[in-house]
Parts: sequence; structure tokens; C-alpha cells
Amino acid sequence: MAAMTKRVDEPTGTTTVGHEWDGIEELDTPLPRWWLIIFVACIVFAAGYVVVYPAIPMRHAATAGVFGWSSRGDLAAEVTAERTRKASTLAAIAALPIEALPAQPQLLRTAIEGGRAAFKVHCVQCHGSGAAGSIGYPNLNDDDWLWGGDLTSIEYTLTHGIRNPDHDETRQSQMPPFADVLQAAEIDQLVAHVRNISGQGKPSGAGAALFETNCSACHGTAGKGGREFGAPNLTDGIWLYGGDKAAVRVSIAKAHAGVMPRWNSRLDPVTIRMLAAYVHSLGGGEAPPAPVVAVAPEGKADVGA
Repeated sequence: MAAMTKRVDEPTGTTTVGHEWDGIEELDTPLPRWWLIIFVACIVFAAGYVVVYPAIPMRHAATAGVFGWSSRGDLAAEVTAERTRKASTLAAIAALPIEALPAQPQLLRTAIEGGRAAFKVHCVQCHGSGAAGSIGYPNLNDDDWLWGGDLTSIEYTLTHGIRNPDHDETRQSQMPPFADVLQAAEIDQLVAHVRNISGQGKPSGAGAALFETNCSACHGTAGKGGREFGAPNLTDGIWLYGGDKAAVRVSIAKAHAGVMPRWNSRLDPVTIRMLAAYVHSLGGGEAPPAPVVAVAPEGKADVGA
């Protein structure tokens, strides 16, 4: 059993705490004075910190502190200052029609850099940090566009999204699942034809006939797609959901209907415009379509005063 007798340790002159076990005792050595001073100073500092800074969580918010300072307040002030600094440039980007941006190199560079920053926050989750996409998420670096790759078309797609329910202006396309209308053998024939026109596999006369009947209305007789329907070009070897036999079979039999959010419900118009400029700059951006020139009827001409 342990003894509970305090005694003075002869070598050190310090009293023991009174515990002893198998001859082992503990000295009741007082804490060093410097340690006590630091300990008390920490308590005083902590008490002062609680009074001066936000510290004690309450039901709805923490105590504000006598200075009213907070890191959130500092951040808000910095954000406000940065927005004020950029306000004139952002206003110029917002006021300029997006197709006119390339004629303003400085504004265009600013828009691209702003779009790059926004892309890292809002778009990389699906399209990847390099915008190369993945299965089901398009590569934004190439020139394969379903609804157009000029600045205006990209801005519209970002603004209104793709296949957003309850939004009339969204990009909309719908391919039916052909497993509901075709036999398995017919789907295999269609797979063979689609792969053939993209440079893979042998031709299939039966598949070509099925394609003409069931697919050409959207994809065109040659399979080159149509932007008015958002129908992809099936001849370019670029596949959103894969181009091997199994992947093409799933696409034909079950169809796909990917959705991109409409960013006008989350971002302001100038951020969307900068995103469009950035995506357009990645390498596949197209020039705006040529304007349609009206031809005056023969025998009539405008006469200047």
C-alpha cells in the first residue's frame, strides 16, 4: 500500500507530496516564478481579448467587442474597395455589346481574366480546371459547338443554361430513347452506321436507311448535326458520351439529357459576359456570323438628299 506521510527530502530540501509507492516519492516543487508570471499574463490577455474582440457565441451572434472589429468586416471592406476600384471597367464591359469586345483589346483582356477567375469558382466542377471536360461534360477547348461558338451564342448559353425546367429561354433539345421504338438488332445497325460515318467500322446499308428515317430530321442526312436543334455532328469523331460501340448503343437506346444551370439566377450579367469571353478565348471560339445584307428590288434605289 502507498504511504501518505509528508517529509522533507534531504538532498533538495523540498517537501514531498506524501505519496509513496515502492520507495518512489514525488517532490512538491513549486512552479518557477517566470512560469507563474506568464500564466497570469495569459489569463489577463485572454480576459482583455474577450472584451475587445468578438469572442463569446450567443444565440444569434457572437459578442461584438468594444472595437466592433471582425475579420468578416475587414473582408467586406476589402471586397467593397476592390469593387469600387473595378467599377468603371466592369461598367464599360457591361455597356459594350459582347460582339464588340474584340475591338477593345484592353477591355477584352480584362474580361478574359475576370472570366478565368469566375470559371475557377463556378465551372471547374464539371468542365475541369483546364476546361477539357469529361464524359457527359463538353470540352470547351475544341470547336465542337452544339448551339454556336461565337461570343453572343456562348453568352446566351451561359445566361439561360441547357434543358432547365421552368425556363422558357433555356437551350432545349431532346433525343428520344430509341429502345422504345426500335428492335435491338435495328439499334445495332444504327450503331454500325453512326460509327461508320465518323470513320469507324464498316458501312451498314440497313443502318443508313434507319438513320434516314429516324435521325436525319435533326442530325441531317450526312449526320453533320444542326445548331437550330442542338443536334451534334456525328462525323467529327468528338463524342460527349463516348464513341465505342457500347457507348453509342447506350446513347441511341436510352438517350442523354444533360443539364447546365442557367447562370443568370446566380451571377450578375457582367460576370456572365466575362465568362463568355474566357470560354471563347480557350481556342474554339468562332467569329460572329456574317450579317444578312438586304438586297433592294430591281429598279429601286435609295436616293441621297
